[in-house]
Amino acid sequence: MGLVYTDIKLSNPRKPDLKPIEVKALEDTGALHLCISEIMANQLELEIADYRNIQTADEKIHNLPYVGPIRVDFENRFCFVGAMVIGTEALLGAVPMEDMDLVVSPAHQRVIVNPISPNKPLYKIK
Repeated sequence: MGLVYTDIKLSNPRKPDLKPIEVKALEDTGALHLCISEIMANQLELEIADYRNIQTADEKIHNLPYVGPIRVDFENRFCFVGAMVIGTEALLGAVPMEDMDLVVSPAHQRVIVNPISPNKPLYKIK
């Protein structure tokens, strides 16, 4: 399918006076969390809440800053999450995608709101 990027808006709910930033995020259903760059974290004045160990594809372990909270907006959806600070671009993982009820459309190679629930997220709790 190739790489899928999507436009999201990031903001700091603790500092509503700060302007949100719009970023192009790599969508990765194989990753769980939101990852952002240090520049994005600084622009949003996000606080480091903790340091988390992560393992990258090359099997190296990294101890990364975990920042938040962050509000993530996509079309008519939003969620609140924390993020790992790594790299130079944003990565949208499965947790925020599930929280906003987003799906990947392989035919169109893009992220879309779930067509089964176009107006509001639908959560399955069993």
